[in-house]
Amino acid sequence: MSWYLATPLVLPFLTAVLSFLMRFGVWGRWISVGGNALLLIAATLLMVEVLGAGVVAGQMGSWAAPFGITLVADYLSAVMVVITAITALAVSIYALADIDARKEHLGYHALFNVLIGGVIGAFLTGDLFNLYVWFEVMLISSFGLLVLGGSRAQIDGGVRYVVLNLISTILFLTSIGLLYGMTGTLNMADIARVLPSVENQPLVTVIAMMFMVAFGVKAAVFPLFFWLPAAYHTPAFSVSAVFAGLLTKVGVYALIRMFTLIFDHDVGFTHQILLWVAALTMITGVLGAAAQNDIRKILSFHIVSQIGYMIMGLALMTPLALVGAVFYLVHHIIVKANLFLIAGVVERTTGSTDLSKIGGLYRTAPLLAILFFVPAFSLAGFPPLSGFWAKYVLITAALETHGWIIAAVALLVGLLTIFSMTKIWAEAFWKHHPAGIDPKLTTLSPAERRALLLPIAALAGLTLIIGFFPQPFISFAETAAEQLLDPSAYLTAVLGGQA
Repeated sequence: MSWYLATPLVLPFLTAVLSFLMRFGVWGRWISVGGNALLLIAATLLMVEVLGAGVVAGQMGSWAAPFGITLVADYLSAVMVVITAITALAVSIYALADIDARKEHLGYHALFNVLIGGVIGAFLTGDLFNLYVWFEVMLISSFGLLVLGGSRAQIDGGVRYVVLNLISTILFLTSIGLLYGMTGTLNMADIARVLPSVENQPLVTVIAMMFMVAFGVKAAVFPLFFWLPAAYHTPAFSVSAVFAGLLTKVGVYALIRMFTLIFDHDVGFTHQILLWVAALTMITGVLGAAAQNDIRKILSFHIVSQIGYMIMGLALMTPLALVGAVFYLVHHIIVKANLFLIAGVVERTTGSTDLSKIGGLYRTAPLLAILFFVPAFSLAGFPPLSGFWAKYVLITAALETHGWIIAAVALLVGLLTIFSMTKIWAEAFWKHHPAGIDPKLTTLSPAERRALLLPIAALAGLTLIIGFFPQPFISFAETAAEQLLDPSAYLTAVLGGQA
């Protein structure tokens, strides 16, 4: 087993155990920060290894594939692990000022790091049943984080969240069983090798649709997204940020992995459905956001609309479209997590995230206004921010395949996203506070300001780097797309001579 693969997986769980044992003092929070700093180092080393080797695979317990549990990292897996580590470190620093002692005593830091471990496990696993296991790890820890505090709104949102996700889990497990019955293997590379020789290809398409629904719930696509806006505005802002940045992206990652590596036998049918799903997800998400007047609810609906762009890239299934999907994944995790962190500072400064009850932040907190402007208008696709390049690549890919309708939908949704971000800017930052209050960041202690603003500034800086210097990131996404369209290197790394 390669330590490059094992270390990013082991560190979050070790951090979770230590932070739980030390949860009644200040050490628990600092163990969480230190553990996630080490995780970022381990993720970076894995990325360096993948850049050199192309695809890195390891067999747990030295059981050769397809009989053992495989961990595997290609370009897409590696970059997702790195972005997860960046998000985890940013949120763990932010939590120093956001999470109170009561939530720490209830085990916030342990649940948070278990969630991060589950996310990384899902990105690195090469085994379908273990993908199910990591989804369960994420579901249990995320539900714990969602209801931590026990308010009525949290319990209500948590119940909706867990019920629909349990239905998705049952469907996922059923699909795995059917696929195992057809192929006799659970190793994803081995399934990709065996599946083309299965005689009953129509049944394979049916199973593919079952996986599409199961992962569609996780990714919050149309019409399976309603649990997300009902839940994401209720927990602590640190929890909302990590949920917004990572959880739905695991579902998107699973869809991309399954429908490029395994279910590529009936692209004309399955991917056409994905294209319709992408269009409807974009439209319903952005219209839902336009109808809201609370910052977190607006941002929650925009998670849904932006997921549609990623599914659009997968549905078009061209090299350029997959480049756009990979680029959009990376860009969106950074931007969306950052916007929820900023919403937390707005709430701490003004006392609310309801746009009708706040205002005046541009004059009294200009730094926060600038830090909001960067991710907000990157999300809307303003040049030369990262969101512009992501949308440009995807729309260009759609036009190349004469997908005029989906390109028009993507452009329209981008315009409506501008409307939502402009509404937040006008109401929270530009207009005067309706109660005549001057909300200032100086109401926070110096330590709180540093903990809250440092990760926001770092993520905004990363957004600017991707926007102003997109070429290295585009080149990386091109290689990732090539590996997805031609999985031979993936199969060889996992199966060796059997590939």
